[in-house]
Amino acid sequence: MRRQLLDLMDILEALRGRISTRAFLDKPVDESTVRAVLDDARWAPSGGNLQPWKVHVVTGAARQAIIDATKAKLESDPLGDENTFPVYPAKLWEPYRSRRFAVGEQMYDILGIPREDKAGRLIQVLKNFDFFGAPVGLFFTIDPKMNPNQWAHLGMFIYAVALAAEAHGLATCMQEAWTRFTKTIGAALDLPDDEQVYCGMALGYADPGAPLNSMRTERADLDEIASFRGF
Repeated sequence: MRRQLLDLMDILEALRGRISTRAFLDKPVDESTVRAVLDDARWAPSGGNLQPWKVHVVTGAARQAIIDATKAKLESDPLGDENTFPVYPAKLWEPYRSRRFAVGEQMYDILGIPREDKAGRLIQVLKNFDFFGAPVGLFFTIDPKMNPNQWAHLGMFIYAVALAAEAHGLATCMQEAWTRFTKTIGAALDLPDDEQVYCGMALGYADPGAPLNSMRTERADLDEIASFRGF
């Protein structure tokens, strides 16, 4: 499997080329392709080989049921938040605050939505909840009794899914926006109590003509994030 994955796409190209895709073609993804992506990704590292992750894949009517349940929740309780853990710290500090602000402004600038157009920006945010038009949605869950270490391992699995998708010609967007609706999603998927929704992921074929898919976020310089000793 490892050799096959490397043959499909050079790993460095996947690392540097992957983006959060926010516009997808109206083109279905067959089950065998999704299975191939997840079959490759399940070899992600796992401390103690616990493999603490679960993933739930929705398309067709199952996907629409999630969208409808989320829409109903938004309409009945627009300010509600079912999340048991905040996505970001309450008061984000530098340099993280500026990085988060910059990516939002970059996105809205490409879309031509000025800061004062709050309705236009809200419409874009709400596109999260139809998977940006992607035909397949994934939800990643973990037993809430797990430690932060296992949540980190879940993150490695999610990234492995994104890279495997690239290798199979698909695009993704990791979506923490879904954490606001963890209980709604859990009910729609009939999840047991030992599965906590962490995030969602949009999966499909990128729309090459969508301006937003040209967006590339900046990364901190290597010397800003790494130190080297003993060389």
